[in-house]
Amino acid sequence: MKNRIQPLYDITLELSQKLKGEIPADQREEIISEINSVLEHRDKMIEGIKPPYSEEEMETGRTLLPINREVQDKLKQLLIRLRTEMKTVKKQKSSNNKYTNPYKQLANYDGMFLDQKK
Repeated sequence: MKNRIQPLYDITLELSQKLKGEIPADQREEIISEINSVLEHRDKMIEGIKPPYSEEEMETGRTLLPINREVQDKLKQLLIRLRTEMKTVKKQKSSNNKYTNPYKQLANYDGMFLDQKK
């Protein structure tokens, strides 16, 4: 019987290799799109694998589980890094706007006095 889990194992190893190391900023979009396409292909493969499993497939699955956990952890770390970078870029953008027009945020009451007591 043919091992149906082996292609899934191979594509998971490929994904793990793509996630190793730092992703350079200039290649980030390309690498993320590659990772997305590999993940989509892998999801389709997972949906196609149905029980019963042979002993060889069970053994391949057991070796696949730690690699899969590692890939999930790396994807979470990548997502966290991207979120923090997005926050810093947003913060830099707002601080640049405050620097170019510092009086935009101030309320303009035209010299009126507003009594806030009731």
